[in-house]
Amino acid sequence: MRLVTLRTPGGTRAGRVDGDEVVELRYADVGSLLSAGDDWRNLAAADGPRHALAAADLAPVVPRPGKIICLGLNYVSHITEMGHELPRYPTLFAKFAGALIGARDAICMPSVSEQLDWEAELAFVIGGHARHVPTDRALNSIAGWTVFNDVTVRDYQRRTSEFLSGKTFEQTSPLGPALVTREEASEDGLGLDIECTVDGSRVQHGNTADLRFTPADIVAYVSSIVTLDPGDIVATGTPAGVAAARTPPPWLRSGQVVRTAIAGIGELVNQCRPEAPPPDGRLDHLSGRV
Repeated sequence: MRLVTLRTPGGTRAGRVDGDEVVELRYADVGSLLSAGDDWRNLAAADGPRHALAAADLAPVVPRPGKIICLGLNYVSHITEMGHELPRYPTLFAKFAGALIGARDAICMPSVSEQLDWEAELAFVIGGHARHVPTDRALNSIAGWTVFNDVTVRDYQRRTSEFLSGKTFEQTSPLGPALVTREEASEDGLGLDIECTVDGSRVQHGNTADLRFTPADIVAYVSSIVTLDPGDIVATGTPAGVAAARTPPPWLRSGQVVRTAIAGIGELVNQCRPEAPPPDGRLDHLSGRV
């Protein structure tokens, strides 16, 4: 099963992909569907108005997740290229929902920085409440997989030891196009090819078999800290090939098209566009720009 969130004239709606069509469901989005109860699969099988998939305006697959939890340094190849030792525990940080965009939306290039970087990632969506879940049962908490790009503003990320400020700029991080249930794509999220291209040139290529911490490991660890709720998003980290690891770094530029793809899950295609200037033409003095 593949689930999407559509933008319609009446607001967003959850939908089920059926061939080249999307069947509109009565829930506001995929997160609302998952929150409807353990019977969400049967609820998602209902009939409804149909839309052409190719013409659908796709919102982030979960537009307003309660939590967006991300992992840094989770592919062995990426850990090596960044010059770090393999971590003993997952490196966690968060994003806010305002950072999310849909599968075809433009990436907003922050006006305060020129160091915008790509990070192709497998993400998963939580399907039920999970707290203190053991690793051997953790996959049962995952509704399915989706594609994510943890677009990062590197100079802001590096201002402090905390990642948040470089990770949650508004309208920067595409999520989608669909939630693909585990039985359709991958039971454990491993063995999936992942890549990122910029203007057609491949900049990242990896496989989720290279993950230091698997999706089951992540659910077990995070659920020991907080309760995971239906619709929460967890991004599993990025493979080698980010701009920050290159000399000189080829930061993203206006007009470039970033394609993020995971075999069996789908792809994101997003063009970079400059942020509109602030109304008074001035930027915050702490940005280092005037």
